[in-house]
Amino acid sequence: MATLTVWKFAEADAAQRALSTLEDLQRQQLITVQDGAVVSWPEGEKKPKTTQLHNLAGAGALGGAFWGMLFGILFFIPLIGLALGAAAGALGGSMADVGIDDSFIKEVKQKVTPGTSALFLLSSDAVLDKVKEHVGSLHAELIRTNLSAEQEAALRSAFSED
Repeated sequence: MATLTVWKFAEADAAQRALSTLEDLQRQQLITVQDGAVVSWPEGEKKPKTTQLHNLAGAGALGGAFWGMLFGILFFIPLIGLALGAAAGALGGSMADVGIDDSFIKEVKQKVTPGTSALFLLSSDAVLDKVKEHVGSLHAELIRTNLSAEQEAALRSAFSED
């Protein structure tokens, strides 16, 4: 079963710096990274910069469509205006169907703000205490939602890039 995790960092470039720790954890077989993305939001910018983790992602990666939709809901749609309010609600509803609910979205929106960064991961087989110890030592805050096997299958089906 996969887990979607978000690690929030207090500096705009800290999530990018944390990737070497994540690579080390994967080499030690303390986590299997299936897919991921880094969000960096420099102070003074209107929106964050996003980068998919192609170098760490496994064969079952979700791809850009998933990350684009998630980041659209989190960071860009509120800037478009009220005309797309219904569309935003529909997108949010479809994400809830795959295990990403409104409370998760609201919490990430509140915490990932200008001047911060975040590491978004779809992972499995994590040795949680070891991962938390290593990533937590980088002064990261963990936000986590678990996906059931059915939600993971729905997520892969909805966003696979065949």
